[in-house]
Amino acid sequence: MNWYISWVTQQPLTSAAIQFGILGTLGEIISHTIRTKKIGIPNSPLEMLGKVLAWALLGIVIKYGFTMMKGAVAALIQHSLLPALLSTGIGWAFSVSVFTNVFFGPQMMYFHRVEDNLILRRWSFAGIETALKTLVWFWIPAHTVTFALPTEYQIGLAAVWSVVLGIILGLSIKPQAAEIS
Repeated sequence: MNWYISWVTQQPLTSAAIQFGILGTLGEIISHTIRTKKIGIPNSPLEMLGKVLAWALLGIVIKYGFTMMKGAVAALIQHSLLPALLSTGIGWAFSVSVFTNVFFGPQMMYFHRVEDNLILRRWSFAGIETALKTLVWFWIPAHTVTFALPTEYQIGLAAVWSVVLGIILGLSIKPQAAEIS
C-alpha cells in the first residue's frame, strides 16, 4: 500500500481523477448490467468516454470539496460554533460527512447531471430528487466511514462508494425509471 499512499499524496488531483474516472464509470456499467440483466455499456462508446472524463473531473471537484469541508468544520470548531468533542474520532468524521453532504453534495450532484446532459445531448433532471435523497440515506453514513480513515484513503473509498451505490441503485430502480435518470 505504500505505492498507493505515495501516489495519492504526490498526485492528489491526478489520482482523484483516475480513481473516479475508472470507478464512477464502472458503477454506471454495473448498475446498467444489473438493471438490463445483460452485460453491456449504457451508452455509445463515445458517450462512455465522455462519462469517464466527466467522472474524472468530478473526482477533482470532490477532492477540492472534501478539503474545503474539512476546513469549514475545523473553523466552526475553532470558533466554538460546533462543540469541541467533534474535533476527533467519529464525531469529526460524522461532522465532516454531514457538512459535505448538506452544503457540497447537492451542488456536486447538479454539476454531475449537467455533465451527463451535455454528454448525452439532452436536458433532463428527471430522477434528481432520488439522487438527492441518497445524500441522507447513503452518503452521510458512507462518508462518515470515509472521513474516519486517514486522508490518503478517503478519495479512493469515496470512488469505491460510487460503485456500491451503482449496485444498490441497479438492484432497486425500476428499468423505466432508471433509463431517465
